[in-house]
Amino acid sequence: MTDDPILEVRDLTQYFRINRQLTIKAVDGISFSVNEGEVFGIVGETGSGKSTVARTLMGVNRLTSGEIFFKGNKISDKDVFRQNKSDLQKNMQIIFQDSAAALNPHMTVEQIIAEPMTINKVMKSTEELDARIKETLENVELSEHYRTKYPGELSGGQRQRVAIARGIAIRPDLIIADEPIASLDISIQAQIVTLFQHLQKEHQFTFIFIAHDLSLIRFISDRTAVMLKGKIVEMAETKDLFEHPLHPYTKALLSSIPVPDPDFERKKKSLEYDTSSFTGEGTFSEVSKGHFLLDG
Repeated sequence: MTDDPILEVRDLTQYFRINRQLTIKAVDGISFSVNEGEVFGIVGETGSGKSTVARTLMGVNRLTSGEIFFKGNKISDKDVFRQNKSDLQKNMQIIFQDSAAALNPHMTVEQIIAEPMTINKVMKSTEELDARIKETLENVELSEHYRTKYPGELSGGQRQRVAIARGIAIRPDLIIADEPIASLDISIQAQIVTLFQHLQKEHQFTFIFIAHDLSLIRFISDRTAVMLKGKIVEMAETKDLFEHPLHPYTKALLSSIPVPDPDFERKKKSLEYDTSSFTGEGTFSEVSKGHFLLDG
């Protein structure tokens, strides 16, 4: 991991106007950066804006206001985005939560993995493409046997491995994993998390890892941002965040993490935080080195 940011987000705002009376402030002016080779975690409850951030970064949603820089290019600018579109398609990939919906049911595993490489013309020959497909399957711990399988013939864990394979096959600079294990069984979740860690160490991918499970974020991320109602309320190195939480919402989340000790769990008192009282007002500033807090 380096100290050079590959992604910079400045005052990102994403509003959805429902009608004249109602506008949803899904993401409300957040700023962060992700360094090259880093695993940056974004955590928060359902509806906090995590997935909206992912879709806005990928260009699925056009941002309401703010700036996004990828490798120094202001991709939130329409002209810059258009000029760098081929690079962005190759070097920014997303892995969705629901692999069943994300994978084309009429394509084989081989075709699914090959598609982004074919579209972006990164392989010079059929032989190179075939070798990369084989290598990528090995990377996600699937045998050659699965090349001719269709998504409907696979288990949930196997489908998610195929989704991951499609994301990494093109060797992108940044991978956004949007709750990639939320729909999987607990036993499979551990395998997929271990796989992510192995891939990051081997290929030095930069990950934005989005989840609602704090114990998972603690295990996999270098730095973590905590979101609530479209705002980042706290952001720090993961170890610092877990050992020295400052925002009452972060403290409440951490206190609710299950501990594999029945006696401790019976005696444990979880902290309460009334999210209905949260207005999002205040100043987001650095209160100690690398530790940022929304003071409102």
